[in-house]
Amino acid sequence: MRKYGWKLFAAALGVLLLAASGACRPNQTVERQTDDAGIKASIKAKLAADVRFSTLTAVSVDVTNGIVTLAGPVHSEEEKQKIEETVRSVKGVVNVTNNLQVEPGGAPAATPAPAAPPPVTP
Repeated sequence: MRKYGWKLFAAALGVLLLAASGACRPNQTVERQTDDAGIKASIKAKLAADVRFSTLTAVSVDVTNGIVTLAGPVHSEEEKQKIEETVRSVKGVVNVTNNLQVEPGGAPAATPAPAAPPPVTP
């Protein structure tokens, strides 16, 4: 019976220490999570309103504590910078981590006409 009492005491002490260390607390309050969701919605709406962003569906937007992380492929360095500028202009954005990747070859270019076949000499 005595061993059981010590084990119970040790378990209770461990739970108290874990709770006191803050390990059980969530990373964000419910209010902050709501703010971040609103910021994300505003960003997506602003990007969708600009028809130049043809890669919008491939762009991932994550918001944590007002810090926005962008990821995904874009066609050019100009598009990458314009998206970041647009995101920075949204109310509530604290900082932007731009992990957008410029696709090799950039924007699709017009396909050249096929070359004429060489003349046939008899």
